[in-house]
Amino acid sequence: MTSQDRPPAKQRSRQAARAVQSRRAIPWPLGVPALLGALFLLVPLAGLLVRAPWLGLPRILADSQVLDALRLSLLSASAATALSLVFGVPLAWVLARSQVRGISVLRALVTLPLVLPPVVGGVALLLAFGRQGILGRLLDEWTGITLPFTTAGVVIAETFVAMPFLIITVEGAFRAADRGFEEAAATLGASRLTVFRTVTIPLIGPSLLAGAVLCWARALGEFGATITFAGNFPGRTQTMPLAVYVALESDPEAAVALSLVLLVVSIAVLAGLRDRWMTTGAAG
Repeated sequence: MTSQDRPPAKQRSRQAARAVQSRRAIPWPLGVPALLGALFLLVPLAGLLVRAPWLGLPRILADSQVLDALRLSLLSASAATALSLVFGVPLAWVLARSQVRGISVLRALVTLPLVLPPVVGGVALLLAFGRQGILGRLLDEWTGITLPFTTAGVVIAETFVAMPFLIITVEGAFRAADRGFEEAAATLGASRLTVFRTVTIPLIGPSLLAGAVLCWARALGEFGATITFAGNFPGRTQTMPLAVYVALESDPEAAVALSLVLLVVSIAVLAGLRDRWMTTGAAG
């Protein structure tokens, strides 16, 4: 093609711009299902906002039973997250770094609560930690402590369903961490525990925080295992999800108001994790 046959520069730039717009356009066979999927997820949330009793919200939330449920939810979710950090982080390290046989089976078992129906998890907890349970009977005989239908039982139930979220997040971080820094610290004479505390944990810090927040959010919203293992006693085991369930039968406006509180907490969690997710997606 000679220089005379080439289109003018402005024409070439317009053609390039149209080509870029064409690549950015969403094809309708993908756009239509995507729109329907988004509406399916967003319309229920919009219904919650539209039907919310905004004028009566302060009165509903000021109720002592509601405040007790909120306080218990926040405290139990925080305690469950603390337990998950104490036991889940070492377990995630073992799953990520251990080469022993059967580690894949262990990984499948400890992440089973992710797919296990919560009510089934509550039944399993009763069979393990109930007064006639495998461990609960010994705990009752030796210490006189019973876990079912107590505030401690709420924490146990929430830890059971929420810890796997922390484990899978932190395990992935352990696998992706650069071991060169750990090896350098080890060659300088640091013990394995010192390397873990001063090098490994800071390396996975963002993922550890993300896993802890996800764990806390899952514990805050737990319902099935809690009501099965700990019951629904106001002021003792009634968390916010249980309070929503009870209010839905007698006071729908209160149920909507309590649901709004949980929705606000969920949005705050998503906002807090947004930078972490965006960074991960960009890196991928």
